[in-house]
Amino acid sequence: MSQPSYTRGPQVRPLLEQTIGQAFDATVARCADGEALVVRHQGLHYTWRQLAEEVDQHARALMALGVECGDRVGIWAPNCAQWCILQLASAKVGAILVNINPAYRVAELDYVLRQSGCRWLVCADAFKASDYHAMLIELVPGLADQAPGTWASETLPELRGVISLAEQPPSGFLPWRQLAERTGQTDPAAYLARQRSLQFDHPVNIQYTSGTTGAPKGATLSHYNILNNGWMVGESLGLSDRDRMVIPVPLYHCFGMVMANLGCITHGSTMIYPNDAFDPELTLRAVAEERASILYGVPTMFIAMLDHPARQHLDLSSLRSGIMAGATCPIEVMRRVIEQMHMAEVQIAYGMTETSPVSLQTGPDDELELRVTTVGRTQPQLETKLIDADGCIVARGQIGELCTRGYSVMLGYWNNPEATVDAIDPARWMHTGDLAVMDEQGYVRIVGRNKDMIIRGGENIYPRELEEFFYTHPAVADAQVIGIPCSKYGEEVVAWIKLHPGHSASAEELQAWCKARIAHFKVPRHYRFVDEFPMTVTGKVQKFRMREISIEELGERPI
Repeated sequence: MSQPSYTRGPQVRPLLEQTIGQAFDATVARCADGEALVVRHQGLHYTWRQLAEEVDQHARALMALGVECGDRVGIWAPNCAQWCILQLASAKVGAILVNINPAYRVAELDYVLRQSGCRWLVCADAFKASDYHAMLIELVPGLADQAPGTWASETLPELRGVISLAEQPPSGFLPWRQLAERTGQTDPAAYLARQRSLQFDHPVNIQYTSGTTGAPKGATLSHYNILNNGWMVGESLGLSDRDRMVIPVPLYHCFGMVMANLGCITHGSTMIYPNDAFDPELTLRAVAEERASILYGVPTMFIAMLDHPARQHLDLSSLRSGIMAGATCPIEVMRRVIEQMHMAEVQIAYGMTETSPVSLQTGPDDELELRVTTVGRTQPQLETKLIDADGCIVARGQIGELCTRGYSVMLGYWNNPEATVDAIDPARWMHTGDLAVMDEQGYVRIVGRNKDMIIRGGENIYPRELEEFFYTHPAVADAQVIGIPCSKYGEEVVAWIKLHPGHSASAEELQAWCKARIAHFKVPRHYRFVDEFPMTVTGKVQKFRMREISIEELGERPI
């Protein structure tokens, strides 16, 4: 009889039974004068001791604002030093950090703040085409007439104020530079008592994932979840206090704040932010000038760096390893990363926000073929199984839905027990919705998704959410959204649109309408106007046929 598609990761490495604050303090004590954080676009450098001073100051200041254990504190900003400081400071006072995508527009921001019940929000002034101050003023009428901490908004009844990272924010915002001035209002003994009251299985982070029912769901993660995942990813990479990691991936994702930040914090490795957002040349220069040994990114980032003319003139020989995640890596890209960027030990990681995120990972010695055709084997202290439609484990070599269980599985979706029950079964298995095959050695290959999720440049996009969004346009009667292969981003978004009789709309009009209202990565690149969709005899939409037609018409071919 064939072996079942079930594996348990190695049990040798013990899990950390600590809060994030305890793990951070242990690293500070061990590596006090070592370099902890380099933020090149802000010109900032911190030793572990200096970073700890910043974190403790701002943690006490948060307590002075009235932040209690379990309160939600949002962060809406691109990569910066304050992001890292707030991540640690909020954890040390028992607050729950709510990650908000920097690309969100007003409607998305409104939903996340309301659904999470944010008490305070830390925001940048602007990023790319987004004016954060203007959006908040639109969202909270009369904001400028209220002092931070005393906000009273019918729209956002739980929000008490916004802390702005701008030097001179508009009236009604509390400047970040003034936050630390409140440190003295919190007694050090009270701060210490707060930290001692925290448990490692308390929630510490909410990350919103697009929902197949249209509304994003807040994956609620504990200290235990994300601290251990960062630790285990770093262990696979062989991280130590001699390593220096360049982090061009966004901190609002688990890739940045868990795999990168917490991976470094648990091992004493230096965190290096090359810019507020990914820029191939600035990332390459950060590697060369900071003599980095580790580099993270999604395949599209590595492709951009490999093809950038500056690469040939920069010394990248200090690199040895890194993580490539978010999408399948073409074999030629992997070969070039190893040969031209000196990353002989680069690894592939697979997971999802709900699993903190990594549940499978390749190893440093895995052959090239395994690193481009599989997502590795089950991580230490975790379990993986593949099941059929009846919930039974399939045999090795057969396709089944990938499920994972262990320390990394989220506590649940914030204030959404129905969605939690749908995702996590009574035995605590997280159902990923991905279809996979496991070989005799336990390596897993992802073959598809039984949900229609699109992965564009490492960003997860759920068609149902976009389809329901299109229904709010007065001219749109129906919409179906699919993904087609794209050599640059992995997948591109295509919207099939059926208009109301007597209404008109062009692709350019719909694209502009989308850009003004939703995050840029969700905006479809292609539009097809139809009178009917391909349907089965029972009246179900045939998305596979729509995908075939779109590929034929647009000239895209699977990669």
